[in-house]
This record gives sequence, C-alpha cells and structure tokens, in this order.
Amino acid sequence: MVRGERQNLRTMNRNVPTMDQNLGTMDWNLPTMDRNLGTMDWNVSTMDQNLGTMNRNVPTKDRSVFYWISQFTADYWWMTSVDRIVYLLNVIQCFYYPLLAIVGVPVNIITIVTLTSRNCGLSKCVTQYLVAMSAGDLLVVILDLILRHIPILYREQFDFLLSLPVCNIHAVLLYAATDCSVWFTVTFTFDRFVAICCPKLKSKYCSEKSAAVVLGTVTVLSCLKNIFWYFMLFNRYSLMNEPWFCDVTENVLFSPVWTTIEFLHNIQTPTVPFVLILLLNAFTVRHILVSSRACRRLRAHSSGENPRDPEMESRRKSIILLFVISANFILLWSTLMVYSIWIRMYYLGYRSVWLDFYVMEFGFMLQLTSCCTNTAIYAVTQTHFRQQVINLLKYPLTSILQLIRR
Repeated sequence: MVRGERQNLRTMNRNVPTMDQNLGTMDWNLPTMDRNLGTMDWNVSTMDQNLGTMNRNVPTKDRSVFYWISQFTADYWWMTSVDRIVYLLNVIQCFYYPLLAIVGVPVNIITIVTLTSRNCGLSKCVTQYLVAMSAGDLLVVILDLILRHIPILYREQFDFLLSLPVCNIHAVLLYAATDCSVWFTVTFTFDRFVAICCPKLKSKYCSEKSAAVVLGTVTVLSCLKNIFWYFMLFNRYSLMNEPWFCDVTENVLFSPVWTTIEFLHNIQTPTVPFVLILLLNAFTVRHILVSSRACRRLRAHSSGENPRDPEMESRRKSIILLFVISANFILLWSTLMVYSIWIRMYYLGYRSVWLDFYVMEFGFMLQLTSCCTNTAIYAVTQTHFRQQVINLLKYPLTSILQLIRR
C-alpha cells in the first residue's frame, strides 16, 4: 500500500485525489472542515456521515475479514494508538461474533425448553419472566448479531442484502426485540421487589396471570414505540459500522425533531431501566437488611440464641438470582448506553467531550454478550435448573443407548 494512503480510519476518504502526507495536515479539498481534535464542522455538505468510520466509497472487497487482518499487518507501524484499537476490535469481532452466534442460539433455546418443560424449582410466575427474557435474548441474537453485525464484518459475503429493501422493517423488529429484552428484566426485578418487600400485594401481583398480562403489555408497547424507525430510516442497508445500520438522509440526521425522538428512545432504553433496576434493588436490599435484623433480635430475645432464619434461607437463591441478573445487565449495557446518549448530544452541538469510535464497537460487543449469559447465571445460581439442563443434554444420548441395548 502507498504510504500516503495510511491514514486515520476515522477520517479516511479514498476518493480525494491529492494528499499532503505531513502527519495530519492533509488537504481534503473540503472548504470548511475543522479536523482539530475530531471537532469536525458537520455542516459541510460532502462530509462522511458515519462519525469517523470508513468512508462509504471504500470498495466492498476492502471490508471483508481478510481486509481487516491484512490492513492491520501492513499498516501497524503507521497507525495511531486509536487506530490500532479499532483494527484489533474488528479482527477480534470477525471471530468472536460468529462464535457468539453459535453459542447464543442453542443456549437460549435450551433455557426456554428447560424452563417450560421441566421442574426447575421455581414458581410459575418467575418461570414466565425467565422464559420471556430468554426469548427476547434469542430474538436479539438473531436480529442484531446474526442479521446485522456479522453481515457488516463479512460484507463481501452479504452484499446481496443491499438489494433487499427491508432494512427499516428489520430496524423496527430489532429495536422492538431489544426493548422487550431490556424491559422484561425490569419487570422481573419489579416482581421480585413486590414478592420480597410487599407481602400484602404479593398474592395479587406475583401470579402467573399477572406475569402474562405484564409481559404481553410490554411486548405490544415495545412494538408500537419503535414504529418510528420505519419512517426515519431508508429501506436500504448500509452495512457499515455505525449507530444506524440502514441508510439515513441528512435531513433526518440533523433534524431537531428526529434527533429529539431518537434521544428519547435512548433515554427510554436503557437509561430508564438502569435507574429503575438500581432503585428497586436498593429498596430490596434495604428491606432484607431491616427485616433480617428484626428477626434476629426477636429470635435472640425469645430463645436466647440466634438460629438461622428459615424464611430468608428459602428466599436466598431467588435473591441471588435477581441481583446477579441485574448486575449483569447494568455492567454489559453501560458502555453502549453512554455512547448512544453522547452521539446524539454531539449532533445537537454539545461537543465538550470526545468518545472515539472504538467505544461504540466495544459497547456493541458487551451488549450482545449479555444476550448469551443468562443461561450461565441460571445454572450457577439455581441447582434444580442446572440439573435439569444436564438431564436434557443427556437425554438424546441415553435414548440412543437404550435403543442399542434393545
């Protein structure tokens, strides 16, 4: 590769005919772009709209997995530290995302089958919430990981998607599934809060029927709320590493109305769920500590000893399950949440802070990983669930052995 072409990925434009190779003083032939510390003038009519990612004019063949690996090897010593991180993340993703898809689909299916067909020692109400969460995660793995991120990495093999005018429909389904996955976690947290902290309301709310109504309502509202993506995005795929995986017009990109709508979307998912989960868990912990101290004092005063609380022992695993699921959600979603809010604030003109492109890529990796971890959480915290999964996996082998012995 010609040395003059080795430049920062975030400001790449391969169609510029002449370049000044003086370490960042390139003449881009754009009249008003300010490249000082990434504070570009976004009003330039010919700017690249993907916030510092590769220019859309890069040939298709140059965006395959082999491109990332060959470019990293060839250009390593000419890259900045940020470029090296971006390249490394893309090389890792080329192997990590397919592996995550291979693992994510079967583990969520196994979770759904185990919870619905076997006795895992959980109430029917809790089982419904866990099944819904696994179903939401499965849809996110299919719609987001398999049908969005993997085609972006292996663009050369998925060029046929560019001829399918369904991207805006895909966006509606994807964001609706993501909202369901997130808000199912919130509803489960609220159900456990009521069960632990509100004994008078527990008998009415923590039931199989109530869980079905709540989950159905969340699903319908999530679908209705995300219809606006159909009108905001084009029906053409862009297959680019950017927050919007469909083509989007400049009028939408810089429109205050659409910017406000999308900003509210990012606030509603996952910022509001973050706050609710933290508050509900804080109230739950406070109630547990207060009731536990009161029970210990009462038992010690009446019997002169401090025996174990059987009620707390019976609820211990359920409480651990709640806290681990909540912590997993918060940790794996926080990076993408921060970047999603920042990018919209940036387009609105608040540019006091700069987040590099690799923050978004890393956030996507963590968020997609969260869709494949709940099965492991259930297996670690729930003995009955772990045993039933083992039995389910053994069932085909035992059936074959029984047939052979006959």
